Amino acid sequence: QAQLVESGGGLVQAGGSLRLSCAASGLTFNNYAMAWFRQAPGKERDFVAGISWGGGSTDYADFVKGRFTISRDNAKNTVYLQMNSLKPEDTAIYYCAADLYGLGRSTQYEYEYWGQGTQVTVSS
Repeated sequence: QAQLVESGGGLVQAGGSLRLSCAASGLTFNNYAMAWFRQAPGKERDFVAGISWGGGSTDYADFVKGRFTISRDNAKNTVYLQMNSLKPEDTAIYYCAADLYGLGRSTQYEYEYWGQGTQVTVSS
């Protein structure tokens, strides 16, 4: 059974950095596009960043471009989200998701597997 487990969340001051990790098991990781989404209290879940199954392309939401970087390590079955210059509005639960042979796009229904999320809180 496929499982995605996020880690690395926490409390950080504005301007700080965090690196989120998502470890995958029970699936052939190399064949899956991976993405990060986030959901703030009272808001819908939004796409943050995605990386294609081959790792050759990435996509970012406009509100994180230049600040966040998604990467993957197929040898470790892990996808990362490096978050720099964090802002209070980045506060949310961050989820990783997997899409078989996907391109890492923002369409949520394309993703077959989801993690439980990790909380990121940015204080002002």
